[in-house]
Amino acid sequence: MNIFALPETLPEEEVFEQLIPDNGILIERIISTGQASPEGFWFNQDRDEWVVLLQGTAILEWQDGSKKNLTAGDSLFIPARQLHRVERTSNNPPCIWLAVHGKLR
Repeated sequence: MNIFALPETLPEEEVFEQLIPDNGILIERIISTGQASPEGFWFNQDRDEWVVLLQGTAILEWQDGSKKNLTAGDSLFIPARQLHRVERTSNNPPCIWLAVHGKLR
């Protein structure tokens, strides 16, 4: 698998691809094409997440109002239960994320 390879026709929904079996640590590739979290929705994940944006641009927002602008190569750690949402993702180029979920701290 080439981590940067995209489908010929990009779907309207985000694509989540599990890269290895989830045995307590989930590693996935996510392709976003302009999607954002619904207004008022907050992720409240059971596991820590480390994510790197490999391509594109995105904005993440936390419940306290802080925001993080991401460009290709940026990574961040999101502790479990830290409420956050995706405010914006680029569609040209599409965002390609690599995310690792688990007990990371």
